[in-house]
Amino acid sequence: MMAPALLLLQLGALAACAAAAVTWTATPFNPASIPLAVRSPYLSAWLNQGAGTALNADWPHFWTGSILGWAGFIKVDGTTYNFLGVPSVPNVSFQKSVQKSMTFTSTQSTFVMTSGPVDLTVNFFSPVEPTDLVKQSTPFSYLTLTATSTDGKAHSVQLYTDISAEWVTGDNSLTANWSTATGSTLVHQVQLAAQTPFGEVSDHIQQGSAFYATSAASGTTFQTGQDIVVRAQFVNSGKLPNTQDTAFRAVQDDWPVFAFAHDLGSVSGTSSTVVIAVGHARDPAVEYIIAGGKTQSRSLFFWSQFSSASAAISSFLSDYSSALSRAKTFDAKVQADASAISSDYAGIVELSVRQAFGATEITASRNSDGSINTSDILMFMKEISSDGNVNTVDVIFPSWPIFLYTNPTLGKYLLLPLFEYQATGQYPNKWSVHDMGAHYPQALGHNDGNDEAMPVEESGNMLIMTLSYVQKSGDQSLISTYYNLLDQWTQFLITDSLIPANQISTDDFAGSLANQTNLAIKGIVGIKAMSQIASLAGKSSVAANYSSIAASYVTQWQGFATSKTGAHLTLSYGNDASWGLSYNLFGDKLLGLNLFPQSVYTMQTAWYSSHANSFGVPLDTRHTYTKSDWSIWTAAISTTTAVRDLFISAVHKYAADGESSQPLGDWYETVDGSVEGFRARPVVGGHLALLALQTQNVKLNANETSEPSVAAQASNGASKRGLGW
Repeated sequence: MMAPALLLLQLGALAACAAAAVTWTATPFNPASIPLAVRSPYLSAWLNQGAGTALNADWPHFWTGSILGWAGFIKVDGTTYNFLGVPSVPNVSFQKSVQKSMTFTSTQSTFVMTSGPVDLTVNFFSPVEPTDLVKQSTPFSYLTLTATSTDGKAHSVQLYTDISAEWVTGDNSLTANWSTATGSTLVHQVQLAAQTPFGEVSDHIQQGSAFYATSAASGTTFQTGQDIVVRAQFVNSGKLPNTQDTAFRAVQDDWPVFAFAHDLGSVSGTSSTVVIAVGHARDPAVEYIIAGGKTQSRSLFFWSQFSSASAAISSFLSDYSSALSRAKTFDAKVQADASAISSDYAGIVELSVRQAFGATEITASRNSDGSINTSDILMFMKEISSDGNVNTVDVIFPSWPIFLYTNPTLGKYLLLPLFEYQATGQYPNKWSVHDMGAHYPQALGHNDGNDEAMPVEESGNMLIMTLSYVQKSGDQSLISTYYNLLDQWTQFLITDSLIPANQISTDDFAGSLANQTNLAIKGIVGIKAMSQIASLAGKSSVAANYSSIAASYVTQWQGFATSKTGAHLTLSYGNDASWGLSYNLFGDKLLGLNLFPQSVYTMQTAWYSSHANSFGVPLDTRHTYTKSDWSIWTAAISTTTAVRDLFISAVHKYAADGESSQPLGDWYETVDGSVEGFRARPVVGGHLALLALQTQNVKLNANETSEPSVAAQASNGASKRGLGW
């Protein structure tokens, strides 16, 4: 007989499919929001489509929900159709293209829009290049357009797209200026007239420029000007006059747009592909605290290869075919690996990849002569939506599996700012700092020690991530350089993790709690991780001591944390009516420690099987909400395939239920599948937890401190571990 929780999930899946019914084919499913151009915290364009909004039924939006003007028309035999955005053009007539299909992979979102006798394939391609630092740090995405005759006849086809100045600010009352560079590449550039370095308004950066570019070719024309004027010009004539509006003004004043038109001529089969680049670049990118309270301005790493944005854009456009080939290989690898677990899991993973990487930026410092110092590489992550913190340790931690899977060296670059800062002695607390700064992109630390206090959480996270990086990469440089910090955090865990004081964990929205069972797991795993770190550092007696302490703590913990019935772990010691997801056991499995008895995993798996609501198992007994990342982590450590798939199917059902119209939120209700809070956060990298467990460790020897060549990382990307490469 089917377990009640499993039956409830299956019935809920049918309801979700009905709720999210659309008129087009959606593969692998129809998500709440579809990534369009998602490469950084400030290049983040989405189609928020809920239960079914076509590409031409709403504007693209920034992750916050603010509009990013992006319009598209196709003219077929003199009849104009709108395929992108919802432009209104007075005194001209046009029809709506009909969306035939939508498909997404890890790097691409593709729409087929029927426009009379022509199908237009609209591909939004945001490369994910984890093993090439220059390409991964290049803040541009592709829009490509390909027309196909569906009746075998020849048709005259012209295409039009534009972006608005909304791409450069969170305040549309501010004045922008712009220019168009002509030559072999046509480049529209727009920026605020008054820039605020490192400043944000409503999470939009108030610095740098937006770019819209395409290769100059016969039949390609451009125009800048008022939205309704420029769009009417194309609808009426099928081309643009190659003119520029120089009346610089507020973004919302007669809405300036930056447009291209492409005449494909007669199309009887499939046309050549029109390639357009869209992006946002700034320099410097991040303000970073260094020793002595001084700050350093850091640049995106791609500047190491290019002297101008135009040069970078030209290279980006010319690289399209190769980039697409690499992306197809990447997409196929991710899809195959995830599908080996389940098709539901593959869909979740594919939706998560761009979102996770889209919260990160790879940077380098500059030398005294202004050149990029390619030996000084740091990666920064914005804690999207929950707040704007920089390199939040308990946000990096749930996202960690995607870096272990794609390239562990990127994980090192995320940890380095945290290590470097705390090694200067400016942070006064004995536990790990919570984040590198309150407001991205200013990584200014917390010299007052008043960051959000998660002492056990963050100390355990840093130890677990450090050892897992070493295991996957073979690089022990973090151990040799920062051993004293790692040991300091371990000493704190020894005093405070077996019986955690009243404090918050990463799930801070649930409030503080003393004696948290799951938090204690993290601390104990951290102590055992330090045992292995000490062993690698050649400190055998220290390693043995820490190993003994961790083993002793596990025995005591079982007595504190197991309910009197022996049926489940409690949420907090002594509260038998409480329970929760013990997702921190994932660290034990990831590191291969075998620290906690298998009976604990078996007990928890059995408990979850009978405690699921329609959209999954609650995070704990205080509320009925859950977290998608922790649900997948729990799936990864479940001892039965049925319960593993229970968690996966629940997250998939939520992602496809049509109840939300925002980039995937990781905090949601298990009763009705509604979003509880958060959107577009990088923690969805944790959805790759099952794939991270399958990656291979490197054989380690004590006192090996070599690290991947920085020169190799810069030219070839980083160490090509991950993805089975």
